[in-house]
Amino acid sequence: MFSAQLPDTPLGALDVWATPRGVRRLGFHRGADLVRAGETLSSGEPPTHVSRVVEQLEEYFAGDRHDFDVALDLGPLTPFQIHVYERLRRIPYGQVVTYGQVASDIGESPGAARAVGQAVGANPVSIVIPCHRVVASNGSLSGYAGGLARKAALLRIEGVEVEGSKRSSKVRPEVLRLPL
Repeated sequence: MFSAQLPDTPLGALDVWATPRGVRRLGFHRGADLVRAGETLSSGEPPTHVSRVVEQLEEYFAGDRHDFDVALDLGPLTPFQIHVYERLRRIPYGQVVTYGQVASDIGESPGAARAVGQAVGANPVSIVIPCHRVVASNGSLSGYAGGLARKAALLRIEGVEVEGSKRSSKVRPEVLRLPL
């Protein structure tokens, strides 16, 4: 397992963890607690996808990148999680969808929104798989593993208006900032 850190992002430090095959986890700085049972850190040279994801994240925070193109190695996932994450990767920059929409888009009933929410909450590579672009059916922020203030900040980076950073804060994707 390899690790890297982006110390200076608008949301605080980000940790990147990767295997030789791809990025495994991305999270807001928590230090050594991201080392999991059975994992060891390599002291060797990290694979190129580590520096690639760091570069792409820096471009994203600078407003110069809308999509990510890095190798992922998410570990064992259920088929349901795979479908959810594939759908999340297709949410366009600066737009949001609801948990029910994601459920419907992957062939589930809108009633599967809660199961979608659990899969979204378990997303190991937030930002790269843009789980921050999923909101509640009433247009509110709902939840985010990195905290609602970070979810609101990510949406604002993408030009989405958010009326605060509480669970009930409304997200208004119809109000987009346009470059002048």
